[in-house]
Amino acid sequence: MHIAVLGAGITGITTAFQLHDRGFEVTVIDRQRYAGMETSFANGGQLSASNGEVWNSWATVFKGLKWMLKSDAPLLVNPKPSWHKISWMGEFLANIPHYKANTIETARMAQAARGVFVEMAERAGIDFNHEPAGIVHFYRKEKDMAAARKTNELYKAAGLERRELSPAEVLAAVPQLRTDVVGGYMTESDTTGDIHKYTFGLAQWLKGEGVHFEMGREIVEAKAEDDGVLIQLGTEKLRFDGVVVSAGVGSRKLAQGFGDRVNIYPVKGYSITVQLDDEKSQQGAPWVSILDDAAKIVTSRLGRDRFRVAGTAEFNGENRDIRADRIKPLEKWVEMYFPDVSTERCVPWAGLRPMMPNMMPRVGRGKHPRVFYNTGHGHLGWTLSGVTAATVGDVVASAYEMERPSVHSMQKLAAE
Repeated sequence: MHIAVLGAGITGITTAFQLHDRGFEVTVIDRQRYAGMETSFANGGQLSASNGEVWNSWATVFKGLKWMLKSDAPLLVNPKPSWHKISWMGEFLANIPHYKANTIETARMAQAARGVFVEMAERAGIDFNHEPAGIVHFYRKEKDMAAARKTNELYKAAGLERRELSPAEVLAAVPQLRTDVVGGYMTESDTTGDIHKYTFGLAQWLKGEGVHFEMGREIVEAKAEDDGVLIQLGTEKLRFDGVVVSAGVGSRKLAQGFGDRVNIYPVKGYSITVQLDDEKSQQGAPWVSILDDAAKIVTSRLGRDRFRVAGTAEFNGENRDIRADRIKPLEKWVEMYFPDVSTERCVPWAGLRPMMPNMMPRVGRGKHPRVFYNTGHGHLGWTLSGVTAATVGDVVASAYEMERPSVHSMQKLAAE
């Protein structure tokens, strides 16, 4: 059975891995020349169950209204109306009652993803600057610390082990941090890594394993028929037994062509990669990952000479422009809290998070029996990709009655 995977970001490449492992012939299709070149290029780097809190809350809404006219605010909404934006926000508000349940489920999925993620990396032999130093959330105000304790109760319900830190313990965990804090949390099981190196490396390994890649190809048309799925690339038409849509913000349009409604909205995030060129900067940047909840900024250390700082959410349609007024707050944040780090060389980036209104990924079957989805992960595609890829792999295998175990399972049985 031959399955097409539409999209070569982190969810598409991990999906291709899981389908190949279950015995399918797989072709990955993407408009970019290389894997991991869009939203999977330079995110915050955190593999973070401790960032599993969904955004569907009145607190988020009120903050968004307060920040609407501030160009450097963590959350920015372009007031220009569109039917897509209005419908998405209406569904976002309708999901506020599901905030607790969805946060717990997201944290559970994030923990389940860890084992799959590590296994794929080990089998492919990928070097992606994986750093298992944990993630520290820190708070500067008592009201924020009190809110964090409430959120932590949901993480406890999901089985996530975390440790509350005193102000002294926060500064001991992050000795480079220069600010007063009232407390924080350490999640030792969370890790960080370079999403692009992981995605590109896994794609290269899959090529060697026989997975096909149609890169630098725009999809002109995609439709499902009784006897197969037709994908047109330029003037060339390819036929497959089934398709998995993992095309990020492009998934919504593709889903419409397949008769499904996948209401993804593109939520832009920004990052800077600070080049740690001198010894002082290298010593001044933390190895432990940081999450500043008030500023909505995260960090990750990508080897000795790179420090990734990311954050903000911008509702501005499918716009990939890198705005200076959105990058500058990230640089200022580094200069304020990690003053020993030189910001002379910072590489800016912006990517579009594919976000569903309920903040939960769309994983599973479409209306047509040959169509499947693994998309809409929002700000947690890196974190959740392992478990959602394995899930959709099982769903596709079940649909095509692939009852035999995965290739890897058979190899282990043979070895035993």
